[in-house]
Amino acid sequence: MDTVDEFSDQCPYCGETILLLIDTSAGSRHYIEDCAVCCRPIQVLVSVDLEGQWTVQLKHENDV
Repeated sequence: MDTVDEFSDQCPYCGETILLLIDTSAGSRHYIEDCAVCCRPIQVLVSVDLEGQWTVQLKHENDV
């Protein structure tokens, strides 16, 4: 069953608050999503621990 949660944070480029829908049932992963405000590509890093707690980090596209 898919579980989608809302996550809001600041765009690492323009600093505006953006809202992302995160599928928390898909496990840890990373992908690129464009900022809804400035349209720059953001790395979205989703991590899920053994207890099912998830964290999301937003980074510049070229950050390691």
